[in-house]
Amino acid sequence: MQEVHDFLKKCGAYYLATVEGDQPRVRAFGTIHLFEGKLYIQTGKVKDVSKQMATNPKVEICAFDGNEWVRVCATVVDDDRLEAKQSMLDAYPSLQGRYAADDGNCQVLYLKDATATFSSFTAPSRVVEF
Repeated sequence: MQEVHDFLKKCGAYYLATVEGDQPRVRAFGTIHLFEGKLYIQTGKVKDVSKQMATNPKVEICAFDGNEWVRVCATVVDDDRLEAKQSMLDAYPSLQGRYAADDGNCQVLYLKDATATFSSFTAPSRVVEF
């Protein structure tokens, strides 16, 4: 899990895929955070992505660092605790102008049953599960 966190953090941006009906939806994300032994992402509850993950919590993440890429298949779990939200906001102070842990909009979700596959054109793929 630490390796996946560090890779996504190094990339800065990653792409999160969800499903809306029969249509895949992909958008850029930039938050990745370790809290209490779980890997978290953050969004706003008013966003379509939040609604999509509530309907179908299966997601995929993809990121590329210029040499290697990772694909992470996981199920997201909403964590509505203030301490989880505040930990994310403390890790990303730039979010504090748009979100507060108790604003009813800030949402943090952790990845469960995750399989991360690291790949490149020059080495065999390797898999990390958490």
